[in-house]
Amino acid sequence: MLPKSAYKKKRPPWLKVRYVNSSHYKKVGDAIKANDINTVCESANCPNIFECYSSLSLTFLILGDKCTRSCSFCRVESSTNLLLDLDEPKRVAKTASDLKLKRTVITSVTRDDILDGGAGLFASTISMTRVKNPNCHLEVLIPDFLGRKTSLSIIFKARPDILAHNIETVRRLYPKLRPQGDYGRSLKVLSLSKQAGFVTKSGIMVGLGEKRDEVIEVMKDVRANGTDIFTIGQYLRPSPNHHPISRYYRPFEFSELRSIGLKIGFSTVISGPLVRSSYRTG
Repeated sequence: MLPKSAYKKKRPPWLKVRYVNSSHYKKVGDAIKANDINTVCESANCPNIFECYSSLSLTFLILGDKCTRSCSFCRVESSTNLLLDLDEPKRVAKTASDLKLKRTVITSVTRDDILDGGAGLFASTISMTRVKNPNCHLEVLIPDFLGRKTSLSIIFKARPDILAHNIETVRRLYPKLRPQGDYGRSLKVLSLSKQAGFVTKSGIMVGLGEKRDEVIEVMKDVRANGTDIFTIGQYLRPSPNHHPISRYYRPFEFSELRSIGLKIGFSTVISGPLVRSSYRTG
């Protein structure tokens, strides 16, 4: 493990976040506690939490708050033999209704310990949220479900507005960063999602040790599998025990990557230091 001094290396000014303490921020926080739900905003220590909560935007984290995989960049804790909370979809739907959300994202931990990967509960969350808040624009960010078409079809039948699955990093770094993931399998998930007729979305983090030409290769691979929207953001190390930051990309580099992505053929590329996959979903 690197010394704490390395972890606390001063971030560049373009990664500073402005604290916003609005009435909406408190309202979202109170609703989350009252309904006993998880958000990726808090579980992943997202730098945009103040901005998003203050604009009544959040990303629900379902299937529990612990993951059966152990990606070295992720703050969510890893565990096995986890319980499944069957009441969770109702509480998520109630929270979306209580807050009168106009848009939201539903994502989940990866549950390789469940036969369908949690797809059934995921679909129930989508359906119940639609019933309680029919005007809410729903984006879902799904795991790969081990590539099982039966699990994906359950999600497809729930018909979210946008279907996202993050590729996360370049092919070369998968064994180190996502040992239980598979680059080709994630591309297949995106391809099947597009074939099912969805607006599709994916994204990566940079600063994990990748090279520029590898980032461009990922964009080409993802676009070749029909993906419409692509996000690029700076990796920020959650703790000294997580994968180190190789470097901080400068704002102009994100602008350059955005231009390249548009030329590759994405309809939208959202690229910037603080960009996350569900940032400014609306």
